[in-house]
Order: sequence, then structure tokens, then C-alpha cells
Amino acid sequence: MAIREGTATVGDVDLFYDEFGSPDDPAVLLIMGLGAQMVLWRTEFCEQIAAAGYRVIRFDNRDSGLSTKFDGARSGGGPLPLKLLKFFVGLPAAGSAYTLTDLANDAAGVLDHLGIDRAHIVGASMGGMIAQVFAADHADRTLSATVIMSSNNRAFLPPPGPRQLLALLSPPPKGAGREEIIANSVAVSGVIGSPVYPPAAETALARATEYFDRCYYPIGVARQFAAILASGSLVGHDELIGARTLVLHGTHDKLMRASGARAVARSVSDARLVMVDGMAHDLPEPLWDRIIGELTRHFAAS
Repeated sequence: MAIREGTATVGDVDLFYDEFGSPDDPAVLLIMGLGAQMVLWRTEFCEQIAAAGYRVIRFDNRDSGLSTKFDGARSGGGPLPLKLLKFFVGLPAAGSAYTLTDLANDAAGVLDHLGIDRAHIVGASMGGMIAQVFAADHADRTLSATVIMSSNNRAFLPPPGPRQLLALLSPPPKGAGREEIIANSVAVSGVIGSPVYPPAAETALARATEYFDRCYYPIGVARQFAAILASGSLVGHDELIGARTLVLHGTHDKLMRASGARAVARSVSDARLVMVDGMAHDLPEPLWDRIIGELTRHFAAS
């Protein structure tokens, strides 16, 4: 399947994207998560959705992949423990270069660049948070919303598993070389990924190598995490969502606990929660048929 790629300019931000399928088919916009490049939506995954009759677009959020980096941007707002405490009680923590609203506006800008009026909005992890903001703030452009392995950050939700969160937010040692960084990436994937469906060792290594060689930019993770903290609870956004919403979550996800998915499903008026047995904080290939089946049925029903 041919892949078309380009760069969408949204204000001062350049967002790299590619797309699959016919431009005449209904659009599906895929939004990836914290520090994640668009290639975590695997090419074969996107091709399968496109083969079902959809125009599939994936893109790099700002501060990741081949999109604009906010070099030099500083985050204030007090020490991290204070920010985390405010976030736990549902309050926005000041001090970020941008917020989830800015990231949702970036996503809308990609659609503008492509001349797409409305799309099915699909987000994973932080991308699921962006999808919630998008569906609330850009309701007229949302055919449906899908929130995968995510949360609405409602006050007093159980926090992420400390081992999983630490693995995600801790960069390799200072001065680490390419091989050490790639090995660390493999290890992190093992901590947050599905223990029931681990990839083959050579597959995990190949993907981590591709990821590093495409763009290694750990400081972007910190700025995107600050954007999540600065946005606080998304319950108010959820209550504005009118589009049919699918909430997909793994039974084995310890980074984003199932309580977050249930909170989203309770807060959105037309939401359906689907728990995927054996899935953790990833999209394991053995579960693609189940996941893509849920997505395409949801799109068709919307």
C-alpha cells in the first residue's frame, strides 16, 4: 500500500505526518502518546485499517519524532512533587511550554492541512487525553472518538504503577551511547508492555533501533509530561463530548490503570468501555484483529 507523507505547518509548529488509503474514504486520525513517535502506530496496523475502507493519518506530536522541537522552552511552576500533588487532586499544575489543548489544536491543524473537515479521532495514552480534548473543543470535526489505554486524570484516581512510570520517565545514564540507549528502550517496553504477548527479542530490538535512529529526543518527554500536568482533570471536557466514544483498555495495563478508562467511560455521555484481555500499555500484534475489529465497528456505527 502506498504511503503519502508531508509536513503540516500549524502556526509556528511543523508536524510530520503520513497517510494510508484513499483520500475519498472517511478519515481516521491517530494520535500517539507521551514522548512517542507516530511509528508506534505500526505501518501494518495502519494498513489494515485502511484496507477496511478508511483514510488513515498518523503524525508526530510536537516535541517528538520529526516534528518541531521546543528547544530552550523552560517549565516553572514549582518542584515536581508539588505539581504531582496538584495533579492528583485534579488541579492544573502551572509551568509548561504548552498544554493538551495546544496538542489538540495541532491535531486539528493536520486535518486543516489535508483539507479534511471531519475525522474519527483515535488516541493512545497521552494521545487518548488529546483525543478527549479534541472531541470537546472540536466537536464539529469529530466523527467519533476512541480513547486507548488512557485516563481523564480525574481527581484521586489511583496513580500509575511506580515501576512503570519510573521506567517511562527515566532516561538512560548521562553519556550513554547508542547501543545502551537502544537496550534501555527495549527494557522499558518490557516493563510497560503486555507480559502475555511479548514480542520476539529480535523484533523488540529492531523496533527500538528504528525508533532511536529516527529521532532520539528525551527532553521532549519531560515537556509533554509537563503539558499533561498543566492540563489537570479532563472531566469537564468529557462532559462536553457528544460524539460516540469507544474506550479501549488492557486488563494488564499497570502504567495507565483501568480506573482511568472507567472514569472516561463514566464521564462521556455516549461511551462504551471495552477491556482487552492480555493487553498492557502497548498494542501487541496478536491482538490487532481484536483491536482493529473494535475500531472499525465503532467507526461504522458512528
